[in-house]
Amino acid sequence: MESGDERPYRSHTKPACLPCRRRKSRCKIEPHTEACLMCRAHGTDCTFPNGRAKATSHKRHSTETAPRVPHPALRTPMAGPSNGLLAVSPHFSNSQSQNLDTPLSLEADDDNPHILGPAVTGDNHVLADYLSNISGGQGIREIRPVEPGSSSSPVIFTKVQKRPLGLTVNSSPAMKNLETIEKLIEPWGPHLIELYLKKVNPCLPLLDETSFRAQYMNTKHRISPALLANLYAQSLTYWRHDPILSRERCPDSRFVWNLAIEASYSELHASAGISTIKSLLLDVGGRPTTSMTGNGVRLSSALSLCHSLGLNRNPLPWDIPQAEKHLRMKVWWSVLIHDRWSSLTYGTPPHIRRSQYDVPLPIPEYLSDWEYNRAANSVFIELMNLTDVLDHCLEHVYNIRIESQNPTRNLELDLNKWVDSLTGEIRKIIIRGSNLDIPGASNLRLAYLATRLLLRRIDLDRERQAQDPNPEAMANRTMEARRTAEDIVVLVQELGEAQLGDFWLPVAAFTFSSTVTFLIRCALETEQGAGLTESGSLRMASDFLDSLRSHQRNSEWDLADICLAQHSEVVERLLNSSPPVINSETNAEQHFFHDMAFVDDMFPSIWDTLQSI
Repeated sequence: MESGDERPYRSHTKPACLPCRRRKSRCKIEPHTEACLMCRAHGTDCTFPNGRAKATSHKRHSTETAPRVPHPALRTPMAGPSNGLLAVSPHFSNSQSQNLDTPLSLEADDDNPHILGPAVTGDNHVLADYLSNISGGQGIREIRPVEPGSSSSPVIFTKVQKRPLGLTVNSSPAMKNLETIEKLIEPWGPHLIELYLKKVNPCLPLLDETSFRAQYMNTKHRISPALLANLYAQSLTYWRHDPILSRERCPDSRFVWNLAIEASYSELHASAGISTIKSLLLDVGGRPTTSMTGNGVRLSSALSLCHSLGLNRNPLPWDIPQAEKHLRMKVWWSVLIHDRWSSLTYGTPPHIRRSQYDVPLPIPEYLSDWEYNRAANSVFIELMNLTDVLDHCLEHVYNIRIESQNPTRNLELDLNKWVDSLTGEIRKIIIRGSNLDIPGASNLRLAYLATRLLLRRIDLDRERQAQDPNPEAMANRTMEARRTAEDIVVLVQELGEAQLGDFWLPVAAFTFSSTVTFLIRCALETEQGAGLTESGSLRMASDFLDSLRSHQRNSEWDLADICLAQHSEVVERLLNSSPPVINSETNAEQHFFHDMAFVDDMFPSIWDTLQSI
């Protein structure tokens, strides 16, 4: 039953205002206010048909979701059908959806839209139809998700409470952490935001740059504290590469990161929403990397929220604003990138299976900042396409149950098709390793080489496991893999100050480590005949470490830390090891190590390394 202060839509005794009639939205008046909730949210004149009530609501600034569409955080949640369910439909054009109240409120104050799977959608339609019939259609807004015969499975959303029961709205540990961070970085907070929007966001778009900047300037208090805290923390990576900030003392990044992580966990507990997903992704993508386990937990939490909010579904046919469609896809793309590349480097299966999402890959039309971030966005699009190729490789790597009847996918053909599809400047980045001055280009080049090295190692392992291994084929596979590792070494050796201060995925640090590990293996398995001191692979690994050490010393490049901590002593001791001794009785070579503990130290625990850097 409706309370006396509500104004039901299409009520004869209490008619809705004219803007709500045009929007076909619920018109609700609160006590001591002249304009209804919808008009206050949209900044429209609240005028009633009989002229007895008229008010002008204050205009609100646009926010992150779109430059001209009120951000869901500023919208009052629309009253749904009496069963509390809201469905998504493709039957409205984009121009119409810009003027309608979206049925999905991603940032409502008290509620979140929780997606329900296709299995229950039909049941809810029947219930909604029945409720609509017995109430004469009043107060019911049911939008059909898909037409009969459509290949897309229908989905439906229901509202769920964001906060745990009994938690007060004013309880905000995240805000306290944010205030501490802003004290530490003042007066450079706005500059750090600009630095993030310039350095990171074009290469991995997570925010709508224009609208977020406007929101930060005009309605900063409405931005999630956890999101802001993680934006500041991630921007500290680029402090020393900025011409202005490099002259100032940088705050303790670890302390700032700890505060930002606490803010994320606090918001995850208190009022999880899409801003929480963004803050978690900023954390996972933050540098330096010091906790693989923590990153895995936070990425899993972000993915769970994505599924709850339906971000794994293609929003293009839905009747929501175009900018909100793009926002949902940007968040999902970022989750995909972090999930798959961390899977490759951490050695754990990816959380996402391609059969459980249908969000399309990015194209220029889906990127709102394309016109002035064209080069960097082009690199991002190809990084996403390469990530899709990587997913097939990961399926092979982590497939425990191998069906002998199914033909093996040609993974190298997938990678070559991707390379062959490239044009212009992006093709030069991949084929020639040039044009690395484009934002994100060095990271893309490394990602390609890491994928190629993975394929070479898959082929090499397959050759080793063959029933009748061919020594010549084995040698050829080893040389191909070693040449790819050499390409990674050359890439790092040729990096300049601009590339070192560019955008990098933090998992690049583990790519360097795995490259050195592979070179050590090549030395131990194929190049011990003349002694390890003469090993070309080991010498290459040593040169690689020298380059990383130089970048670490001269540019404080954190991506070099893990590899240097793991392998510096190992490579040095191998190069200084004694040459093989010929056993006079068996005429066989015997290799001498100074102590047996050295064997255990050759491949140190990553966990111990992360505790020491």
